[in-house]
Amino acid sequence: MVKLEETPLPGVGVRHDFDGRFGKRVGVITHRDGRREIFVSRRDDPDATAQSIVLSDEEAEAMADLLGGSTITRHMNTLTQDIEGLAMDWVPVAEGTPFAGHPLGDTKMRTRTGTSIVAIMRDGHAIPAPGPEFGLEAGDTVVVVGTPGGVVRAARLLSGED
Repeated sequence: MVKLEETPLPGVGVRHDFDGRFGKRVGVITHRDGRREIFVSRRDDPDATAQSIVLSDEEAEAMADLLGGSTITRHMNTLTQDIEGLAMDWVPVAEGTPFAGHPLGDTKMRTRTGTSIVAIMRDGHAIPAPGPEFGLEAGDTVVVVGTPGGVVRAARLLSGED
Protein backbone atom coordinates (compact mmCIF):
# COMPACT_ATOMS: atom_id res chain seq x y z
CA MET A 1 0.00 0.00 0.00
CA VAL A 2 1.29 3.45 -0.92
CA LYS A 3 1.89 5.72 2.07
CA LEU A 4 0.23 9.04 1.25
CA GLU A 5 1.68 11.95 3.22
CA GLU A 6 -0.11 15.22 3.95
CA THR A 7 1.86 18.40 4.63
CA PRO A 8 0.22 21.75 5.48
CA LEU A 9 1.80 24.61 3.52
CA PRO A 10 1.04 27.80 5.51
CA GLY A 11 -0.30 30.53 3.26
CA VAL A 12 -0.35 28.15 0.27
CA GLY A 13 -2.55 25.11 0.94
CA VAL A 14 -1.91 21.40 1.48
CA ARG A 15 0.55 19.05 -0.16
CA HIS A 16 -0.27 15.34 -0.61
CA ASP A 17 2.52 13.15 -1.95
CA PHE A 18 4.09 9.70 -1.94
CA ASP A 19 7.29 7.94 -2.96
CA GLY A 20 6.93 6.51 -6.45
CA ARG A 21 8.42 3.19 -7.51
CA PHE A 22 11.24 4.61 -9.61
CA GLY A 23 12.87 6.99 -7.14
CA LYS A 24 10.54 9.91 -7.74
CA ARG A 25 8.18 11.69 -5.37
CA VAL A 26 4.72 12.33 -6.88
CA GLY A 27 2.02 14.55 -5.45
CA VAL A 28 -0.58 17.27 -5.61
CA ILE A 29 -0.62 20.68 -3.99
CA THR A 30 -4.14 21.93 -3.33
CA HIS A 31 -3.82 25.70 -3.14
CA ARG A 32 -6.04 27.79 -0.86
CA ASP A 33 -7.78 29.24 -3.91
CA GLY A 34 -8.72 25.73 -5.11
CA ARG A 35 -6.07 25.31 -7.81
CA ARG A 36 -4.43 21.90 -7.95
CA GLU A 37 -0.84 21.41 -9.00
CA ILE A 38 0.58 18.00 -9.88
CA PHE A 39 4.32 17.70 -9.31
CA VAL A 40 7.20 15.26 -9.58
CA SER A 41 10.36 15.67 -7.53
CA ARG A 42 13.36 13.66 -6.39
CA ARG A 43 12.76 11.35 -3.46
CA ASP A 44 15.86 12.64 -1.66
CA ASP A 45 14.83 16.31 -2.16
CA PRO A 46 11.04 16.74 -2.31
CA ASP A 47 11.43 20.52 -2.66
CA ALA A 48 13.38 20.14 -5.91
CA THR A 49 10.42 19.92 -8.27
CA ALA A 50 11.37 18.46 -11.63
CA GLN A 51 7.99 19.09 -13.25
CA SER A 52 4.67 20.64 -12.22
CA ILE A 53 1.35 21.18 -13.96
CA VAL A 54 -1.44 23.45 -12.67
CA LEU A 55 -4.91 22.03 -13.37
CA SER A 56 -8.29 23.76 -13.55
CA ASP A 57 -11.18 22.22 -11.61
CA GLU A 58 -12.46 20.49 -14.75
CA GLU A 59 -9.00 19.16 -15.61
CA ALA A 60 -8.51 17.87 -12.04
CA GLU A 61 -11.86 16.03 -12.20
CA ALA A 62 -10.99 14.52 -15.59
CA MET A 63 -7.59 13.41 -14.29
CA ALA A 64 -9.20 11.81 -11.21
CA ASP A 65 -11.57 9.88 -13.49
CA LEU A 66 -8.71 8.77 -15.72
CA LEU A 67 -6.79 7.51 -12.70
CA GLY A 68 -9.71 5.36 -11.55
CA GLY A 69 -11.79 7.46 -9.19
CA SER A 70 -11.25 8.72 -5.72
CA THR A 71 -8.61 7.00 -3.64
CA ILE A 72 -9.36 9.45 -0.85
CA THR A 73 -13.02 8.35 -0.78
CA ARG A 74 -11.97 4.69 -0.70
CA HIS A 75 -9.47 5.53 2.07
CA MET A 76 -12.16 7.35 4.10
CA ASN A 77 -14.45 4.31 3.74
CA THR A 78 -11.65 2.09 5.03
CA LEU A 79 -10.98 4.43 7.97
CA THR A 80 -14.68 4.49 8.85
CA GLN A 81 -14.82 0.71 8.79
CA ASP A 82 -11.84 0.58 11.15
CA ILE A 83 -13.87 2.28 13.88
CA GLU A 84 -16.22 -0.43 15.07
CA GLY A 85 -19.86 0.57 15.05
CA LEU A 86 -19.33 3.88 13.22
CA ALA A 87 -20.82 4.59 9.82
CA MET A 88 -20.74 7.68 7.63
CA ASP A 89 -22.68 8.36 4.47
CA TRP A 90 -23.44 11.16 2.02
CA VAL A 91 -27.23 11.36 1.76
CA PRO A 92 -28.78 13.37 -1.08
CA VAL A 93 -31.73 15.64 -0.29
CA ALA A 94 -34.18 14.81 -3.08
CA GLU A 95 -36.82 17.09 -4.63
CA GLY A 96 -39.69 15.31 -2.87
CA THR A 97 -38.33 15.51 0.67
CA PRO A 98 -40.65 17.10 3.21
CA PHE A 99 -37.63 18.95 4.68
CA ALA A 100 -36.64 21.04 1.63
CA GLY A 101 -37.07 24.71 2.52
CA HIS A 102 -37.17 23.96 6.26
CA PRO A 103 -34.54 24.37 8.98
CA LEU A 104 -32.32 21.38 9.69
CA GLY A 105 -33.70 21.24 13.24
CA ASP A 106 -37.13 20.27 11.85
CA THR A 107 -35.71 16.84 10.95
CA LYS A 108 -35.02 16.03 14.63
CA MET A 109 -32.31 13.84 13.12
CA ARG A 110 -30.40 12.95 16.29
CA THR A 111 -33.55 12.20 18.30
CA ARG A 112 -35.20 10.16 15.54
CA THR A 113 -32.18 8.28 14.15
CA GLY A 114 -29.31 8.61 16.62
CA THR A 115 -27.12 10.16 13.91
CA SER A 116 -25.45 13.55 13.57
CA ILE A 117 -25.24 15.77 10.53
CA VAL A 118 -21.61 16.85 10.42
CA ALA A 119 -21.68 18.78 7.14
CA ILE A 120 -23.81 19.72 4.16
CA MET A 121 -22.52 19.89 0.61
CA ARG A 122 -24.20 22.58 -1.49
CA ASP A 123 -23.17 23.69 -4.97
CA GLY A 124 -19.77 22.02 -4.57
CA HIS A 125 -19.02 23.70 -1.22
CA ALA A 126 -18.89 22.12 2.23
CA ILE A 127 -20.81 23.70 5.07
CA PRO A 128 -19.30 22.11 8.19
CA ALA A 129 -21.25 21.69 11.44
CA PRO A 130 -24.51 23.35 10.32
CA GLY A 131 -26.76 24.53 13.15
CA PRO A 132 -30.43 23.63 13.59
CA GLU A 133 -31.49 26.92 11.94
CA PHE A 134 -29.67 26.06 8.69
CA GLY A 135 -32.17 25.70 5.82
CA LEU A 136 -32.11 22.49 3.78
CA GLU A 137 -32.57 22.64 0.02
CA ALA A 138 -33.33 19.97 -2.55
CA GLY A 139 -30.02 19.09 -4.18
CA ASP A 140 -28.03 19.34 -0.94
CA THR A 141 -25.99 16.35 0.20
CA VAL A 142 -26.03 15.75 3.94
CA VAL A 143 -23.01 14.07 5.58
CA VAL A 144 -24.39 11.83 8.33
CA VAL A 145 -22.41 9.98 11.04
CA GLY A 146 -23.74 7.37 13.47
CA THR A 147 -24.38 3.66 13.73
CA PRO A 148 -24.91 1.74 10.47
CA GLY A 149 -28.62 1.33 11.29
CA GLY A 150 -28.94 4.98 12.23
CA VAL A 151 -27.42 6.09 8.93
CA VAL A 152 -29.96 3.96 7.05
CA ARG A 153 -32.79 5.51 9.13
CA ALA A 154 -31.40 8.99 8.40
CA ALA A 155 -31.48 8.33 4.64
CA ARG A 156 -35.07 7.14 4.91
CA LEU A 157 -36.04 10.15 7.00
CA LEU A 158 -34.56 12.63 4.53
CA SER A 159 -36.24 10.88 1.60
CA GLY A 160 -39.63 11.14 3.31
CA GLU A 161 -40.00 7.35 3.72
CA ASP A 162 -39.89 7.49 7.53
